[in-house]
Formats: sequence, C-alpha cells, structure tokens
Amino acid sequence: MNRKKEKTEIDLLLEAIFKKYGYDFRDYARASIERRIRQFLPKSGCRTILEMADRLLLDEKFFTMLVRDFSITVTEMFRDPFVYSNLRKKVIPHLETHPFIKIWHAGCATGEEAYSLAIVLKEAGLYERSTIFVTDFNDEALQRAKQGIYSIDCVQNATRNYMAGVGTRSFSEYYKANNHSVAIDRSLRENMTFANYNLVADGVFGEMNLILCRNVLIYFNRELQNRVFKLFSDSLARGGFLCLGTKETPTFSTSSEKFECIDDKAKIYRRKYS
Repeated sequence: MNRKKEKTEIDLLLEAIFKKYGYDFRDYARASIERRIRQFLPKSGCRTILEMADRLLLDEKFFTMLVRDFSITVTEMFRDPFVYSNLRKKVIPHLETHPFIKIWHAGCATGEEAYSLAIVLKEAGLYERSTIFVTDFNDEALQRAKQGIYSIDCVQNATRNYMAGVGTRSFSEYYKANNHSVAIDRSLRENMTFANYNLVADGVFGEMNLILCRNVLIYFNRELQNRVFKLFSDSLARGGFLCLGTKETPTFSTSSEKFECIDDKAKIYRRKYS
C-alpha cells in the first residue's frame, strides 16, 4: 500500500475508534500502533484498513477484537526482581507508617505483577491494611487478572524471579496447582479491586500512597506521556511513590518538578510534598 494512503487510512481508523467508542489511540507511539494495525488486518477478514474502520463503526464485537490486539499484555510475576527488592527496602518502610494503604496498579495486563506486589505486602505484614486497585482498559485481560489462573511455565519462571528478588518463603505457598495450570491463592485477591480504566481518557484516581505502571508509557508519545504523568501526580498523596518500567521516567515530562528520584535503576519516584 502507498505509504501516504496507509497513513491516512490509519488516521481515519483511529479517529473512528475515538468518535464511536471513546478510546483514544491517536497519541500512542506511532510505530507501535501502525505495526499492530498491520498485524491485525489479515486476521480481520477485511481487505483494507479503511474497510476495518467502516466495519468497527457497525460491529462492536469487531471493535473488541481490535482493541484486544492493541492492548499490551506481555508481563510476568516479579519481572525485574531488583525492582521488588528495592520496593521492599525503600518504599515499604514508608508505607508502614500509614494506618491504611491505597495502591493503584495501572495497566495491569493479566495481573501477574499485581499479585507480585500483593506477595511483597503480605510478607511485610501490610496486606491486611492495603487496598490495591487493579486496572486495565482490556476487559479480557482484566478478567484473567481477576481469576488469577496461570500456566505452570509462568509459575516456574515466577519462582526463579521471586527467589532472585524478595523470596523469603517457598513460592508454592502462594498458589495451588491443578493439571497444567495454577491458581493464585485467594487470600492475595481479598484486598484487590479490579476495574476497567483508560489512562488516555479517564480522570484522577484518588489519593494513592503508591502507583505502579510498568512498561506502559513506552507505547505512548510525548504528549500522552505528559498527560499520564500529570494524572499520576494528581492521583498521588504527597509523599506517595510511583514505580515505572525500567525504560520509563518522568524526568523530561511537564510534571517532572513534582517528582524526586528514589532509585534510578528501579525507576522509583516520590511525589514531592511541596
């Protein structure tokens, strides 16, 4: 396809999604969103991107399929073990000073990292006074997160990560195996609230003591990153913490003055008091 024509058709597709369904992908990193649209086209049954745009205006199920492809659900338990080790050393002691702890895990995908955090809180004796809000815009991924059922391979990798980072117990305490899958222990879900939330369009999410949003912002352009960092700043209590993916930083955002760096390698920041 002619490059200029393809760009125009992609613009029309993204505009149609926004106007019809309120999901705004127009400020996602362009190369990433274009790649996902091209990958989806052969599976869509449509001949052109413009035909996809016409179809999604009439077919909500088709739109749901497309959005599911746009959602990044690559994750794993205790990904980057040093991050969880540093959360335990540098954030947990501050959370201990609060009678009630509010945490938002934004862009949770299928939930593995939310359960990782729950384990850290449980081992620190903080889980019972914590509420974890677990959100994503992908309802299918969110449902998987709520179920907490994963493959045996996933848990084997999680065990290695856990022992490399914060492991103090046998990881098998946190799940029950059943044939080819495992179910995360129910006690880790008791203080979790799962909800559909769109970082691009939705508003402030209350006064959180800790926000985790790891490996999501790398898919946004600078304008959208600025919006989300302001959202995080406004959603954090003063002195609250923000944990990002290892390639993400608020340093060059319009909200940079609101944050101080606690750990550059683990990408842990703190909302300033002033």
